[in-house]
Amino acid sequence: MRQDQEDPYQRRSARAYAAADRAGSRSVDSSAGVLYDAVLLDRDGTLIEDVPYNGDPEKVRPVPGARAALDRLRAAGLRLAVVTNQSGLARGYFSAEQMWAVHARVEELLGRFDAWLICPHDDADGCACRKPAPGLVHAAARELGTTASRCAMVGDIGRDVAAALAAGAAGVLVPTPVTRPEEIAAAGWVAHDLPAAVDEILRRQQAVQPVTAPGDPVRTALVVRSDSAGDVLVTGPAIRAVAAGAQRVVLLCGPRGRAAADLLPGIDEIIEYPLPWIDSTPGPVDPESVRSLTARLGAVGADQAVVFTSFHQSALPLALLLRMAGIGRIAAISDDYPGSLLDVRHRVPVGVPEPERALSLAAAAGHRLPDGDEPVLRLRRDAVAPRPAELGDPGYVVLHPGSAASSRACPPEVATRIAGALTAAGHRVLVTGGRDECGITARVAAAGGTDLGGRTDLAGLAAIVADASAVVVGNTGPAHLAAATGVPVVSLFAPTVPFGQWGPYRVPTVRLGDAAAPCRDTRAASCPVPGHPCLSGVDPDEVVDALRTLAVTGGGRR
Repeated sequence: MRQDQEDPYQRRSARAYAAADRAGSRSVDSSAGVLYDAVLLDRDGTLIEDVPYNGDPEKVRPVPGARAALDRLRAAGLRLAVVTNQSGLARGYFSAEQMWAVHARVEELLGRFDAWLICPHDDADGCACRKPAPGLVHAAARELGTTASRCAMVGDIGRDVAAALAAGAAGVLVPTPVTRPEEIAAAGWVAHDLPAAVDEILRRQQAVQPVTAPGDPVRTALVVRSDSAGDVLVTGPAIRAVAAGAQRVVLLCGPRGRAAADLLPGIDEIIEYPLPWIDSTPGPVDPESVRSLTARLGAVGADQAVVFTSFHQSALPLALLLRMAGIGRIAAISDDYPGSLLDVRHRVPVGVPEPERALSLAAAAGHRLPDGDEPVLRLRRDAVAPRPAELGDPGYVVLHPGSAASSRACPPEVATRIAGALTAAGHRVLVTGGRDECGITARVAAAGGTDLGGRTDLAGLAAIVADASAVVVGNTGPAHLAAATGVPVVSLFAPTVPFGQWGPYRVPTVRLGDAAAPCRDTRAASCPVPGHPCLSGVDPDEVVDALRTLAVTGGGRR
């Protein structure tokens, strides 16, 4: 395949798979690109000081800055709900009347909330509403006329964050002295207090809304994401935003991301080239090849270029080539001084999810998602291959043990035990993997499941994932395929990169693995710690329990 190979296939009007499709219709109007309709808040330790089993209104003490922070959310048009476990009811420590008296005092001090959602059960009751189960989060979203994926949940312990993730909401942890270190390590979004959490919710909400238009109408926009399939998939919402404001969109991507690019809506043409300062296995810089690329980029005739990168990559080498190609307006994220290489130099705080990071750059360049388009991952329905009929009815569990980066792969012996446990629990298991992973998939499937190793390309895998009841997978491309098709994820997440940036986006998720393992934040492609401790300790029964939390039971769909 030539390095400058292109595909002029038109992709704009294709129907799309999307996480929102599974969430059902919403009773509220959707503002284009808005991340959140509502903020859900835990009560004790988050809104008010934690007084165990409190039934006395006189003991209610708001946390510092709570009233002002909540009023800022109200002023921004966000609805508010309290989502709280109150097992004291089940244990008889206080009555319902006493509890509502406490809540009346909370509203007297902090203002009115749009809804109160209470779990009155104890852990032993096995209900679906007690956090970390997602039932209360779903119920709150329904009460507020929205979906969980458009809610942020703020709490002080791991149960609060886990409930949010299992519902597909954003979870914000505000630690207190009772918060365990492992809960802090596992949380993807941590704020030091409630006002700081509110500051960041509002900042992220505002960051995806354009401040100014890009100027003259954009006839042709060049967008760039030169990385792996997963990186291209998470850039999809931002590419759709650019496409909404441009007559034509050309994507420059690398060979490892090309198959994913073929699945995205909003792209009219693809140029494939392995940028040597981005590609993970780069060849030597070939001056003639770079000159050829520069000429090809100039021939695109772009009015504007938007260069998407990961937080550890630089957009400046390509910005120089784009300037040499005659492109007059270039936007990119850059902490390094860009000189005259960028017209829009955008900055994003560490920890923002990659889809939102990219959307905020698109907004800085003047673009927003069109009305009715949720800020979720999507795939072109017409690009997804038909699922083989011999796989049977939908409702199976996909187990994908491998990864292009071995540090993020599930150890084969662990995956084998997981396959056996899932089968024993009554789940139909499909084991997937690339051509170079056939030995692993055969070993894992032998413990229970159908071996599909090496039998699908990315489009075929997307079709299989789309009909799954859940996907058990590490931090790799199929996790983002699941997010793009609204399929719940049991995330065997190695902490080499931050979960808050790279975890499955806006889809029900349970995270497993040791978030505080020594490999944390190393970005290592190969495991730097003997024994792969971040994932080797995953208990297969945890995976079965995680599926139960996601309302996935053996033998069928959610």
